[in-house]
Amino acid sequence: MRYLLILLLGLVIGGAVVIFFLGAPRAKALPGARVEGPPAGGDPPGTVVVSLSDSFVDQLLGTVFRDLGPPTFNLSSINWPPDSAAIKHAAFQGGCTNNVTLAAEGNNVKTKVQFAGGNITAPLVFSGSYSLMGNCMQFKGWAQTSIQLSFDQPSQTLYGRVNVEGVNLEGVAPFANNFVTVFVHSAIDQRVNPLEILRPQQLQLLIPVRASNGSVRAHVKDVRAEAQDGFLRLHITYDFVGTKGQLPQG
Repeated sequence: MRYLLILLLGLVIGGAVVIFFLGAPRAKALPGARVEGPPAGGDPPGTVVVSLSDSFVDQLLGTVFRDLGPPTFNLSSINWPPDSAAIKHAAFQGGCTNNVTLAAEGNNVKTKVQFAGGNITAPLVFSGSYSLMGNCMQFKGWAQTSIQLSFDQPSQTLYGRVNVEGVNLEGVAPFANNFVTVFVHSAIDQRVNPLEILRPQQLQLLIPVRASNGSVRAHVKDVRAEAQDGFLRLHITYDFVGTKGQLPQG
């Protein structure tokens, strides 16, 4: 029991030291307004529903890993708080790569996006290395994350933010566990967020009406979303404006 208490005390003190020197992980502000669920009374006129399955996203991620290579985030380029300069200098000495690399799978966990129960979740498998006090330490594991959607009407862009809810490490010494957790958390938050899920080119519509010598432009007014049973359904509500004498070229 005595040794267990000492271990727990060491972990608590270690966590406090990490937060003191490196700062608590800070989530970036997400542009726009948070996307809520569909209205209880049904969709308003001018709404279309677009469905994405988690199998579609799996294929997309598989293509990224296969054709583009695993995404890698350099830890040394993260914007740490100003008061962490001294320990950051000590942490990134030596020949370590000092990065976090996402992997398609590892230790019976697969990097994937899941739509269920009104939530978007994504376990992310990773590996990496960092130089701490002159020693190069390798680490691997996976992070449990959730994705929050936000729609910014002025820019007509649907954003997502990856929120890290837990980091599970393998083979990392207890004294270094807190440091690695902060590194991984900050790498995902600062190098991934915010995600641009849909840009104006994918959301806005321009419909030519040649018989009337004009066109109808559809501008997104609101976006709602629901994640259920393996599908993400986006309820996109448009405002329509007709313009005479302007036809799209091509």
